[in-house]
Amino acid sequence: MNKPLKAIAYLSASIGLVDSIYLTWIKLANQEAYCAGIGDCEVVNTSRYSEIGGIPIALLGIGAYLAILIVLFLQDQDNVIGNNSSLILFAITLTGVLYSAYLTYVEIAVIYAICPFCVVSAIVMVILFVVTLVHMYGEGSRPSFAEE
Repeated sequence: MNKPLKAIAYLSASIGLVDSIYLTWIKLANQEAYCAGIGDCEVVNTSRYSEIGGIPIALLGIGAYLAILIVLFLQDQDNVIGNNSSLILFAITLTGVLYSAYLTYVEIAVIYAICPFCVVSAIVMVILFVVTLVHMYGEGSRPSFAEE
């Protein structure tokens, strides 16, 4: 991955990680999110859609963003992760975008409340997905799943 794309990916994943850590903290500590009058974080964060099997969705976000950062860090290594980094990033970010789209739908159509922090995470995941696609298709005519 070229330097500008890698910088965008690192910055985006770091923003997503901080965002997810904050959302996890407010969920686990039973705190109210500071939404500055934009949206209704409390309604979203206390809804039944804010966790899966008792695990906060934001905690899954921490895992996803950490995995992305680890793959980015190991991308230039000659190992299983480094050699398949594009495919791994594609899988993680595609899953993240699809799940973020579902959660955004739930916020709008089911809960009738928007959490700006959730929107930030969704936007960050879209940015990471686009960066992954640009890397895969922009640096050649076909996807390459191994770094050259």
